[in-house]
Amino acid sequence: MHILSLSTLVETRLLASRLLHDREAARRAARIVADVRRRGDRALFAWIKRLDGVMLTRRSLWVSQREIREAGRSVSPGFARAVRQAASNIRTVTERQLPRCWSVEVEGGVRIEQRVVPIDSIGCYIPGGRTSLVSTLLMSAVPAKVAGVSRIVAVCPKPDQELLAAANCVGVTEIARMGGAQAIAALAYGTRAVPRVEKIFGPGNKYVTAAKQLVSADCAIDLPAGPTEAIVLADAGNPAFVAADLLAQAEHAPDAASFLVTTSRAFAREVAREVSRQLTALSRENAAHQSTESSGAILVAPTWARALEFVNRFAPEHLSIPSGAGSLAGRIRCAGTIFRGPFAAQALGDYISGSNHVLPTGGWARRRGGLSASDFVKCISVQNISRTGFARLASGAEVLATAEGLEAHCNAVRIRR
Repeated sequence: MHILSLSTLVETRLLASRLLHDREAARRAARIVADVRRRGDRALFAWIKRLDGVMLTRRSLWVSQREIREAGRSVSPGFARAVRQAASNIRTVTERQLPRCWSVEVEGGVRIEQRVVPIDSIGCYIPGGRTSLVSTLLMSAVPAKVAGVSRIVAVCPKPDQELLAAANCVGVTEIARMGGAQAIAALAYGTRAVPRVEKIFGPGNKYVTAAKQLVSADCAIDLPAGPTEAIVLADAGNPAFVAADLLAQAEHAPDAASFLVTTSRAFAREVAREVSRQLTALSRENAAHQSTESSGAILVAPTWARALEFVNRFAPEHLSIPSGAGSLAGRIRCAGTIFRGPFAAQALGDYISGSNHVLPTGGWARRRGGLSASDFVKCISVQNISRTGFARLASGAEVLATAEGLEAHCNAVRIRR
């Protein structure tokens, strides 16, 4: 990894690089979405054949219940235990996050309530490149179950046995063999083979992300999920641990971004050497690790204040603080998730710690957090106003309505006097 001084020019270049919009991806996704919306199943199956090389029918699109049950019996006991442990931890965290019903009397005779109602149906997009991402299914389906969502549809272009076994474990019974922008369009608008859903969850490639943004005017989505980002903030610690975390996130894709931000040039050199050593070993098995050379860097800041300023401005998806956790973590205002301490490996959060791994990227952590239970429910307010309460509120409402020039609003109050 290159060691760079964290100058204003370097920071500006790094932040600007995330604003680049892939117009070709948006154009292609728009074409697919419009086609599926217009022609339904004919377009859906045509795009699946063209892009995934698979001939499907309305029947073969859906994984059968028998396949799901058999997959549950086919995986190793160790895999099944890991899935159960991850699901249990995700469930524990989600239950704590779930918004609660409440009732409060704001004035005599005026009571406001909050009802928490689950979304009726959701779609879980599961990327399926070299392997199906079991963890993504767990991170979307388990919170949906906790929230009480009645219909959960998982889509994946090539669901493998492990994914089906995980679905069996957490009770997901509707799984469709489709991916890409065509799957997003089918979930958002519905076809004869694919009933539409109310909200779509899950990350994907640039075409999937573009498609989600295109359909968001008609179907809710969770959050834009761009290339993976990781920052380690440290000037001391175990360089092997730091290097491993940087390489783990770089493994996702060539455009993933991994940075060490430090005030120590000596520590920067130690980590750079360790990255090279681990990269050489890992690349013998997986050439994808070479992406770290182009998408990662070690940034040496002149002071901790400057380092923290950069981190908060960058607002990374993942942030590790292996040492000095207590003092530094409290000064972070913008991050998707924070890993504190030397043994808080980022990969634990990706899979099994219980905190959701669907997190804001591209600076979105400046304005929202990661996926949580609240994303799967609607909070409906209920207003109970008695005659006594009406008497307390009427005059103020009339004054405000008159000030806005809305006479019909004023009349709706006045007529009840």
